[in-house]
Amino acid sequence: MIAPDIASPDVTRHILKSFGLRASKRLGQNFLIDASVVKDIVAAAEIAEGDAVLEIGPGIGTLTQGLAESGAKVTAVELDKKLPAVLAETLGAYDNVRVVRGDILKTDIRALMENAPFKVAANLPYYITTPILLALLEQRLPITHIVTMVQKEVAERMIAEPGSKIYGALSVAVQYHTEPRIVREVAPRSFIPAPEVASAVIACRKRSAPPVETSDERMFFRVVRASFGQRRKTLANALLGVGVSKEAVRCALEAAGIDAKRRGETLSLAEFARLSDAFSAGKAEDDRRETHDL
Repeated sequence: MIAPDIASPDVTRHILKSFGLRASKRLGQNFLIDASVVKDIVAAAEIAEGDAVLEIGPGIGTLTQGLAESGAKVTAVELDKKLPAVLAETLGAYDNVRVVRGDILKTDIRALMENAPFKVAANLPYYITTPILLALLEQRLPITHIVTMVQKEVAERMIAEPGSKIYGALSVAVQYHTEPRIVREVAPRSFIPAPEVASAVIACRKRSAPPVETSDERMFFRVVRASFGQRRKTLANALLGVGVSKEAVRCALEAAGIDAKRRGETLSLAEFARLSDAFSAGKAEDDRRETHDL
């Protein structure tokens, strides 16, 4: 192994120089050089010896080393084709790390993690943070914790409350599936190269059950996406994105007891659940009528 502690400026620069590496802007690479951040991510994920951990984007192995030192069984998925060879060197001393070359958005994660409970730890590329988070949440994987480094602005969106300008579909999805909290902020100087924005570590503990009940989860998220699809529109107009008539929208809003002039960012999870159930009930009634007419 090149050094016992990768999360330092000198060791990181040595590795980059030794392998002729440069951070890829296309892949959103910024290499972490702050050991305290690594420790905080491992602690926030509540990792114990033997835990299965999926790391997304291990880079040169900075966070991976911290995860391995905790005794976890680490599976690290890396998109950059140059880095598996680097990781074989930097993490050569650890037999509890498996590096997989691939795109996490095209990976069968359930099969990769053998359909057993696991935790996620990652320093996510900022340009693709939201698609990765949503993919992890929507696949109903046996995840217990997701602890990630993200752009500070995204972390704030994930914990935003109704009525906030930054409350949106990501807020609803994260809070429906998990209990999120910001662990710490991370300054640009904690990376090589330094990004232009501040970062944050956010920990999301998977809920055993959603905080609200809904009769149709697919409809719930269809309503959420439509409500935020065009934020300036009132619900009466935005909800046409669900693919129903104006009359169906009017009836659903009335049944849910929600003012048609409100906007999506003002609705709580409970209100979204009532509204989606109203749409589901209306659709079921329409289906019964069509069947009867036949």
